[in-house]
Amino acid sequence: MAIGLCLLATSLTTAAQNAVDDDNFKMSKNLEIFNSIYRGLDMMYVDTLDADKVVGTGIQQMLRSLDPYTVYYSEDNTKDLRTMLTGKYAGIGALIRYNLKDKCVVIDEPYEGTPAAEAGLKKGDEIISIDDSLMKDKDVAYVSSRLRGDAGTTFVLKIRRPSTGKQMQMKITRRPIQMPAIPYYGVERDDIGYICLSSFTEDCAKEFRHALIDLKNQGIKGLVLDLRGNGGGSLSEAVKIVNMFVPRGKTVVTTKGKIERANSEYTTTVEPIDTITPMIIMVNAESASASEITCGALQDYKRAKLLGTKTFGKGLVQVPIDVPYNGQLKLTISKYYLPSGRCVQGTGVEPDLEVKADSLPNIVYYLTASGLDSTEVLLNYEIDYLQKHPTIAPAKDFDLTDEEYDEFKARVLASGFTYDNQSSKILTEMKKVMEFEGYYEDAKAEYEALEKKLQHNLARDLDRNKKVLKQAIVSDLVAAYYYQKGIIQTALRNDKQFEKAVEELKNDK
Repeated sequence: MAIGLCLLATSLTTAAQNAVDDDNFKMSKNLEIFNSIYRGLDMMYVDTLDADKVVGTGIQQMLRSLDPYTVYYSEDNTKDLRTMLTGKYAGIGALIRYNLKDKCVVIDEPYEGTPAAEAGLKKGDEIISIDDSLMKDKDVAYVSSRLRGDAGTTFVLKIRRPSTGKQMQMKITRRPIQMPAIPYYGVERDDIGYICLSSFTEDCAKEFRHALIDLKNQGIKGLVLDLRGNGGGSLSEAVKIVNMFVPRGKTVVTTKGKIERANSEYTTTVEPIDTITPMIIMVNAESASASEITCGALQDYKRAKLLGTKTFGKGLVQVPIDVPYNGQLKLTISKYYLPSGRCVQGTGVEPDLEVKADSLPNIVYYLTASGLDSTEVLLNYEIDYLQKHPTIAPAKDFDLTDEEYDEFKARVLASGFTYDNQSSKILTEMKKVMEFEGYYEDAKAEYEALEKKLQHNLARDLDRNKKVLKQAIVSDLVAAYYYQKGIIQTALRNDKQFEKAVEELKNDK
């Protein structure tokens, strides 16, 4: 028996060693082939090769064959990785967009407390030049890269303000910019607390702790945590936030990988702040990674109910690895598992209460989506509105009057605005199929009647979608006066997922 076990162990060891040797051979063989091909190209290819571009493309394609999250950052791009991990960058702090009509980049939304806001930049300001470099015909990525730079550096920004037609020049000093992890929290709807956590960046748990304690001191009777659109970030920050709601010594997440240091168990280490206040977490298909750890762990411990739609399904953990010549590799090293043993990779976390968000009507998309020529009529209306109204009502109360919406409607009708009518497109395709199958003649009268009903009537469509269009305009205008905080306060007024969460908390026994 002992001899048999010994022979089995030897056989397994030999098989394992053979597999390692085979892998090493394949690696050496393919690296040699790659090297030989590149040298041949470099020597004989008709055009001169750019080594960084050609080999860099090879590296990126190799990584894409693994998973979407293992990414190489060259020395020139490591700032992008740091920005992603920390949420910080140095610049002016403004959202910009491209104006197709005027072929220039414009300010869309300055962020509160940033150099852009302090310099008085406003929505619609056209960026003419940065220092001595003209920005006409440059795309958003190009202009963004010139606005960013090392903290403390100063540049001259020249803009044109459409509402007055005047050109203005200003000196702006770049500063470290960090978007708030919690753009808004407050007490809503009969003592229900609300916290919007937009990302799991460095120290977000400290911000969250402050918000939670403040809400508790205001006497909340329930809590809604909004993780919709939160793509994740730091795993350790997620563990700290879970720890605020469950007792010390509980497993929050376990990671398992190929190497020993990739295997870890993250547990709660301190006493919680609140284990009893009823809580609902709102999630959607863009809630990923650290968001799924947070909501999944609190769901497993029955500390919170999840409401919304299934989450993204990212159950992989990445770490930054230094590579030669000052590059970095964001490398997937493990999968993570929730307390119940679930791995959400590719599956997501299912909500306890499925509530789908309202879909955006087609006409609203074409009037509001950034980068479309059709959106300029809305932008120009908003620029004029801002010029006429130095102040507006608080974000929770502000709305457009019917007269103001009618003015917007008149502008749209006069602008020649058009958009794709999807139902008409589908109907035309159906006609082709009906003709092919021989059914069209019998159904011709019904088809033509339906075709007539589906013809474009812009005025009717603007009236039919008045409520949603007003919400979109109000959101844009509020951003100019009250920044991100105001956008969220305004959105909650018409948020059916939030209304359902409040209803559930009020009925909680």
